[in-house]
Amino acid sequence: MRLGIVGDAGAAETLKAAILLGGGHEVAWIACAADELRSQAVSDTPDLVLVDLQARGVDALDATRWIVSDTASVVLVAASGQADPAHVFAAIGHGALDAVSLPRAGAAAVAAVLLPKITSIARWIGKTGAPASRTSDRGTSCPRLIAVGASAGGPAALSIVLGSLPRSLPAAIVVVQHLGEDFTAGVAEWLQRGTALDVRVARENDRPAVGTVLVAGGNDHLVFTSPGRLGYTTEPREKIYRPSVDVFFDSVCRLWRGSVVGVLLTGMGRDGAQGLRALRAHGHHTIAQDEATCAVYGMPKAAAALNAAVDILPLNRIAGRIDDLVAMRVRPRRSGGR
Repeated sequence: MRLGIVGDAGAAETLKAAILLGGGHEVAWIACAADELRSQAVSDTPDLVLVDLQARGVDALDATRWIVSDTASVVLVAASGQADPAHVFAAIGHGALDAVSLPRAGAAAVAAVLLPKITSIARWIGKTGAPASRTSDRGTSCPRLIAVGASAGGPAALSIVLGSLPRSLPAAIVVVQHLGEDFTAGVAEWLQRGTALDVRVARENDRPAVGTVLVAGGNDHLVFTSPGRLGYTTEPREKIYRPSVDVFFDSVCRLWRGSVVGVLLTGMGRDGAQGLRALRAHGHHTIAQDEATCAVYGMPKAAAALNAAVDILPLNRIAGRIDDLVAMRVRPRRSGGR
């Protein structure tokens, strides 16, 4: 991957030396002050920016917030020695993908801790670790996406699907569940207990990541605001369901550049049916829960009526189908039988 470094000159040089020890990575630039960061990052956007939380020449939290909101780079925050947990959590709250605590030592010792973390992030965002051309199509870096919609009876159905998926599933998962704002965090915590995947409420500017389930929160619609970044919007205001599955699926069709498996689970009404049909029309594989296993056969029924689902499956077979599709043991198809 190509990396930028934000930090004091001495610490940044150690980080650079550690990164280069891994081979296959390139340090695009080093920024020791806020003005340097903005100049460098605007003219040269790397895959990953490593921000030293203890940098003296730049406010690390402001830097993280700016990088996440104004560039296409992923942020990894780092601290030498014992990091202040509040500082780390604040950086993650500003959009940093992960944090790493590094030893106060030379480049070799730092590399032993830092390089595996960079490798993990490369896997999460779909990079191989080889240097990327500045003119390369960043859309090819998107991991596979599992886009899930659910309503009445959804939490129980989600727990079965997520609980049956392996931790090693090479895909990111985003869930839109009709639920009151006050209950979203609790449902995410409850789902976490039954799955090996990481489950949390989606934040503004989040990036879907392999091994992570992002659940729509609040009363606004969760959408892709750019090819790899999520956000919330009040529009369209006329949608009865907030967040809307249709609105999310439509944003996936418009902006996500990787492959998608769309899934529509139990729920009342029709939300998600049109969006699932749009996903299928774009060549993505789509799945709807069958009538026999639905708590409320509304949304999947509407999808079936529109021929939006490639597969109509009982709940206990959906996770296996997803696993097969992601492993590319089953090829998606635009039309045909179930």
